[in-house]
Amino acid sequence: MPSVGVRPVESRGDLRAFIDLPFGLHAGSAQWVPPLKVERRLFLNKRFNAYFKHGDAQLFLARREGRVVGRVSAQIDHAFNRYQGNDWGQFGFLEAEEDQEVFEALLEAASAWLRERRRDRMVGPMDFSMNEESGVLIEGFEREPFIKQPWHPPYYQRMCEGAGLTKAVDLWMWELHITDRSKIVPALVEMAERLEPDHGIRIRKMSRRRLGREVELFGETYNEAWKDNWGFVPYSEEDLKHYGQELQLVYDPNWFMVAERTDTGESVGVAITVPDINQVLKKMGGRLLPFGWWHFLRRRRIMDRVRVGFLGVKPEYQHTGVAAGLYIEHFDMAITTPQKWGEMGWILETNDAMNRGMEGMGGRVVKRYRVYERELS
Repeated sequence: MPSVGVRPVESRGDLRAFIDLPFGLHAGSAQWVPPLKVERRLFLNKRFNAYFKHGDAQLFLARREGRVVGRVSAQIDHAFNRYQGNDWGQFGFLEAEEDQEVFEALLEAASAWLRERRRDRMVGPMDFSMNEESGVLIEGFEREPFIKQPWHPPYYQRMCEGAGLTKAVDLWMWELHITDRSKIVPALVEMAERLEPDHGIRIRKMSRRRLGREVELFGETYNEAWKDNWGFVPYSEEDLKHYGQELQLVYDPNWFMVAERTDTGESVGVAITVPDINQVLKKMGGRLLPFGWWHFLRRRRIMDRVRVGFLGVKPEYQHTGVAAGLYIEHFDMAITTPQKWGEMGWILETNDAMNRGMEGMGGRVVKRYRVYERELS
């Protein structure tokens, strides 16, 4: 069989092939959800993605006899390196045919690019950062991915490990049916009920009119609550501005929540839960035209599930019941909205407190994603 060649993405045609590859690889899958192609082009554009304010990246395509058979990115997040005090690099956007040679060639191309820039470890996959699609699916292949979750066939794990990647950490997704309060541990309900009278903290919904300011409050809470997590990098002002623009497209007044002190108005906790737009994207087939726009306009009638993407509490308030208050508010919203269930995460396998909280609400782990690493020195 002819050998595989890997080259950087350099032209518009290369970029088109990079974006199109998963459509060919996964077209026969009942689970895979095609992304909106115009959104992918904007996401990969250095002018429109705030990641490139603090990061560098190179996209690669693998070809055999002129046919595209795989893709990958190599990237360096300088903000991550500064915060963590390390010289790691990352890889992402990993997609390839079931061919060990292709996986090895792609990962070696990413490794070589990072070595040239004096990185000593490569971790991933992550589509630039851990707050985007991250990890290789190793459990839950039969389930559709929710918004910002990747989907891979089972051979990806085998190929990655066959190429010498080793486990760094697993990410868990929990399924919750938020209409059945009988599954909630009673102590959580009691803590939520005592949140305001005992601690002077209330739960309110984010305002779309003030969403820019609300996202700033989210960033303040996120940078405190998640700072000790594996792979954490704080949101910058530019990152938050970009994220706020994304949230405008998926904002739902029922599911964007803030926990704040009643005396000072200080934000002490936050939950950003998004009705799952992937249910709409699947109908759109990656395109707005000719009929994709119709499904997008009808999205509120289509989406019956949510993804709890961020739920966190500032460290000094983590024993006051704020998380319990946010959990119970989700159950209350399920009574009055079309969304009756969803997935929570990802949550690090090492995050015992959050995983216990999911168990306390009757959740179960339904997907696992694996982040890999490779020594480069």
